[in-house]
Amino acid sequence: MIDLAQELQQNTYPGRGIVIGKSEDGRHAAIGYFIMGRSENSLNRVFVKEPDGIRTEAHDPAKLSDPSLVIYHPVRRVGDVTIVTNGDQTDTIANLLQSGSHGAATAFERALRTRTFEPDPPILTPRISGIVEKNGDYRLSILKSADGDASSAQRFFFEYTDEKPGIVHFIHTYAADGNPPASFAGEPKTARISGCINCFTKLLWENLNAQRKISLYTCFIDLETGEAEERILNRHLGD
Repeated sequence: MIDLAQELQQNTYPGRGIVIGKSEDGRHAAIGYFIMGRSENSLNRVFVKEPDGIRTEAHDPAKLSDPSLVIYHPVRRVGDVTIVTNGDQTDTIANLLQSGSHGAATAFERALRTRTFEPDPPILTPRISGIVEKNGDYRLSILKSADGDASSAQRFFFEYTDEKPGIVHFIHTYAADGNPPASFAGEPKTARISGCINCFTKLLWENLNAQRKISLYTCFIDLETGEAEERILNRHLGD
C-alpha cells in the first residue's frame, strides 16, 4: 500500500497515469487520468469534453509539430463500459466493444494484443490502459518493450473484482525522470483514497509536479445508476 500523494511528489515525471478503484463510500467507481510533458509539443495540450468521454487538443495549434502521439481520446464510454488509456488504443478497444462480438474483458485483452508500445525511440513509451465495468470491476494493462529492446514486446494484464471501498490501483508510464525515462515496471500500485470526487481530484492535481503536469480528468460513476460526475483541470486554462 502506497501513499498516493507521496508517490506523486517523489516522482517528478511519472508521465501519463491511470488511477482506478472504488470511492471511500463504496458507491462509486473512481477513475483518474493525467498527462505530463517535457517537450513543447507535449506540453501544448488540454483536455476537452466529448459526448462519450474526453479528447486531447492542442492549446496553441500553431505550436503543434506532431499530433501522432499527443492527440487522442483518453476516455471513451461504450454502453456501460468506460475505457481510459494513454493513446489511440482507446479506439482499438472501443471498436471491438462496439462490434458486439465480445464481452468487455475479452474485448479489452484481444484489442490490446494487436497493439504494442509507442513508436517513440529511444523512449518506447508504454501503452497503459484500463476499463471499468458497470458493477465496478476493472482491469488494467501495460504494453511495453523488453528493457528498451524495440524488437520485443511485453503485454501485462491485471484484473480487479470486488475491491474494497477506498482502494485504488495506480499505473503510469515512467518509473522516474531521466533521459530517456525508464518505463514503469511491476504491478499497479495499491493506494487508499477518501472523500468525494473533489477530494480525489485535489489529491492528484496538487501532488503532480507543477512544471510537468498538463491536464487531469477524474470521474466518479454511481454503481447503482451509472451516472457519471466528472472534473477536468487544464494547466493552460488556469485550472
